[in-house]
Amino acid sequence: MADQGRTARRARGGRRRAAGAVLAALLCAAACTAPADEAPDTTARDIRATLDRRAAAVLHHDEDAYVATVDPDATALRGAQRKEFGRLADVPIGAWTYRVTELAAHGADRATADVTLGYRIEGYDSAPVSVDRVLDLERDPADGRWYLTADRAADGGGRQLWEQGDVEVVRGASSLVLGVGRTRGELKGIAATADLAVPDVSAAWPEHWAGRVVVLVPRTVTDMAQLLGSPASNYRGIAAVTTGETGGSGKTPADRVIVNPEAYALLGSFGQRVVLTHETTHVATRADTSAATPSWLSEGFADWAAYRDRERTATEIAPELGDAVRRGDLPAALPTDEDFGFAGDPDRLARAYEGGWMACELIAEQWGEAKLYAFYRAVGGHAGRDGAVEQALHEVLGATPEDFTVRWRDYLESRLG
Repeated sequence: MADQGRTARRARGGRRRAAGAVLAALLCAAACTAPADEAPDTTARDIRATLDRRAAAVLHHDEDAYVATVDPDATALRGAQRKEFGRLADVPIGAWTYRVTELAAHGADRATADVTLGYRIEGYDSAPVSVDRVLDLERDPADGRWYLTADRAADGGGRQLWEQGDVEVVRGASSLVLGVGRTRGELKGIAATADLAVPDVSAAWPEHWAGRVVVLVPRTVTDMAQLLGSPASNYRGIAAVTTGETGGSGKTPADRVIVNPEAYALLGSFGQRVVLTHETTHVATRADTSAATPSWLSEGFADWAAYRDRERTATEIAPELGDAVRRGDLPAALPTDEDFGFAGDPDRLARAYEGGWMACELIAEQWGEAKLYAFYRAVGGHAGRDGAVEQALHEVLGATPEDFTVRWRDYLESRLG
C-alpha cells in the first residue's frame, strides 16, 4: 500500500544466484487465468498467486491474510501494512485487483513487479481507480511462495488517502465523503453540500450519469498535492479539483472530487456549493469529455452548470474579466489550455475560467441550452483536438471560429462593459 520497504533481509536458502532476467509482461488481472497455450512461467504465476491472496484478503476484510503476504522478516513493513489495512476498515471496497505490467527477476528468488492496483468503491464507482505501484518480492525456498519486501508508488504517482491516516467515512444521500484529519462535523457539512450539488448537476446536464459523487478531504493542501502527485504550490488557492484517477493511469477511471480544506473553508455556503457543483459537473460529463475538449469548454460548462439559475450578475460571476473589459483590455481570443494552469498567474487563471463561462453562457442564451449540450458532446466525440471545435461550431451552431470569437467578444462588452 504505502511506500514501504526495507533495504536488507536475512537470506534464506543459502547463496542467491546473481544472474538477472527480464520476464515477459503479464497482462492478466488478479484472479484471472491465462489460456493454457499462453500460460506464464512459474515465477510470474507464483507472484500472481501472492497478489491474488492480497486482493482476496482486502475483499474479505482479513487483515492477517493480507499481512501474511509480506516477508515475515520485514517486521517494519508488516507493521505498516497492518496499520494501513486498518485505515481501510470503513471504506466500502467492492473490488480490489492487481495487474502485473512488467516483471524483472533478480536471480532465482528476488523480483521487482510493476503493477496496476485497481479498486472500486461499492455503490459509487462504475469503473475502478487505477494506481501504479512497484513491489519488491522475495521467494522463500522453504515453501516456494513469494513475499513482499517493499511496496511503493510508481515514479510520478500519487499517494492514496488511506496512506495519510485513518479514513473517516460519511455517507450522504448522493455522496460519499472520505476524510483524514478532519472533524466529522466538517465532513458532514461537505456531504450535505455535495448532496445539493448532485441534483443541480442533473438539472444542468441531461445525459445519464451515476448521480452520485465521491469526495476526498485530506488533512492539508500538502496532502492534497500528494494525492495528485503534484507540488502543493499548484493548489494553494484552489478549493477543489476533480480527477478521474488518484495517482493512477486508468483509461476509464472513477472520478474523485478532492477538496483543499484550507481554501474551501474560506468560502461561504454559496461559494462552497458553486465549487462542489462545478466539480460534480466534471464527474457527470466525464463520458463526453475527451482529449478533444478544450479547457475553456470543459471548465466553462462546469461553471455554467454551477451558476445556472443562481441570482448572480455577470459582473459578480466574472469580476476579473469585467475589470479587464472595462479598462479596455478585451481578450482577442478564447482562453487557451495554458491559461488554465494552476501554477501560473492567478488573475490570468480567473479570467480564463470566467471567459469559458461566458462562452458557454453565450451559447445557452443565443442558441439555447439544447445546442450547448449538443455542442459539448460533438466536441468531445471528435477523433482528436484538431478540428474538433471548428467542426462542432459548423455542424451544431452554424458558425465559424472567427464568427464565434467576434460574437463572444461582443458578448463580453455587452455583459461586462
